Amino acid sequence: MNALQITSLTVERGGRAVVKDLTIEIPAGQVTALLGPNGTGKSTLVLAVGGVLKPKSGEVLLEGADITGRRPERIRQAGLAIVPEGRRLLPDLTVEDNLRVASYALTREGAQAGRAKVLELFPQLEQRLSALARTLSGGEQQMVAIGQALMAEPKVLMLDEPTSGLAPIVIRTIYDAVGRLRDDGMAVLIVEQSVPRALANSSRCYVMERGRIVISGESPVLAQDDHVSAIVRGTEEVPSPAKTT
Repeated sequence: MNALQITSLTVERGGRAVVKDLTIEIPAGQVTALLGPNGTGKSTLVLAVGGVLKPKSGEVLLEGADITGRRPERIRQAGLAIVPEGRRLLPDLTVEDNLRVASYALTREGAQAGRAKVLELFPQLEQRLSALARTLSGGEQQMVAIGQALMAEPKVLMLDEPTSGLAPIVIRTIYDAVGRLRDDGMAVLIVEQSVPRALANSSRCYVMERGRIVISGESPVLAQDDHVSAIVRGTEEVPSPAKTT
């Protein structure tokens, strides 16, 4: 079953189509990777699905319900959470308060359950709850950012470059958490720059180039395809229609 279905989505920025007639399926209980060179529209896609940007055309279905163009808060309430690139925390609030802000629309019981889940996934944060967000390491800040998205226990989680600039041990911690969420039945989409890391930690992968999907397939199969790394490095282009393996 597809937890999230994105069909023929086109998104414009500054009068120019950045995402072009794009279709992606994200199944429940799986990790799906999205690869592509910088500037190819990956972040724009995440923001459009999350309601931050309004698509020009196309459809986004969350467990069969149309959420296309809804406001971000309504999309979160429907069960889709995004973690945009850049760790956008409230720097002068504590970790506890950053998590609390993310639970404003939840019942007390829901907020407590979300908090418990976050600390189960990232026990390192237990000792940092009273610390200001700006005093945290980059890895700790990313854990809090992911924790904010998880407070409402979403059905679908979209992570945009969640491991950028982080130490290997922190990257492993984040991917271990993603694996546990997958095993609990959550659908996860990860935007990555590291081809080996993306393919090793996902079941299926889509490769974007100039706003379109140019290759898609099972991750173990794509791991043997030299075209994937070449596209992400920007040293090779693949024309439409997309190649599926």
